[in-house]
Amino acid sequence: MSGDKKDKITKTIKTIRVDVDKCNGCRACEVICSAFHAAPKYSSNNPARSRIRIIREPIRDLYIPVYAGEYTVAECAGRDKYTIDGKEYDECAFCRASCPSRDEFKEPDSGLPLKCDMCEGEEEPLCVKWCIHDALILEEREEEVEEQEELEELEIGLGSLADRFGMQEILDAVARLSQKD
Repeated sequence: MSGDKKDKITKTIKTIRVDVDKCNGCRACEVICSAFHAAPKYSSNNPARSRIRIIREPIRDLYIPVYAGEYTVAECAGRDKYTIDGKEYDECAFCRASCPSRDEFKEPDSGLPLKCDMCEGEEEPLCVKWCIHDALILEEREEEVEEQEELEELEIGLGSLADRFGMQEILDAVARLSQKD
């Protein structure tokens, strides 16, 4: 096989489908998520540490479950509003990112971003399992992806350093270190 071709592998992709019309804002998903991610597991309950949040507007009877996605270093420029079935939603309500413009999906003590891990080690995410109104549904699909080479720890560390300081700075540091020997 030539070096420029990569093998395709089939990967199972899990997502949580959210049915906003079925959510009544009970927040059971937040409670079980925060308990599962407590250290040690189930030792405490703090919904601020949950990887799923219910965006609530109880006066207007709006409850929107949103689970944490990737961290983004910059806030988005969009501030659009959407009307769905006569209800108005802010664009940020649907956003899964932890970003500088809001506090959702940030660890309350450290400010570090949180990301949904689908309750790794469990058969299904516990928010889905505990949602008695079926507002959260686990969906799985098979997807063909290119197999990626596993990076060794040293390569991962060097890549992080290069992102932070630049490749030339690393090369200069290695040159200085090699002269000390």
